[in-house]
Amino acid sequence: MLEKERPDSPCIAVCSTALGDEICRGCGRSVVEVSTWVMMSDEDKNKIWARLEEQWRQGGKVAPWLREE
Repeated sequence: MLEKERPDSPCIAVCSTALGDEICRGCGRSVVEVSTWVMMSDEDKNKIWARLEEQWRQGGKVAPWLREE
């Protein structure tokens, strides 16, 4: 499976933070990370991307935003 470039955000339109979850069930970001994403530096975003992608890898999967369709 080939990987593609990251989109602007890890959001996969399955947001559960609006329902009160502290960690989004879709992308894995915290409610603070979701709400402040657009104001974050590229460096901070890259740290979050790396953490999220590692979580997917540890689960034996490719992050949804990196999957080829």
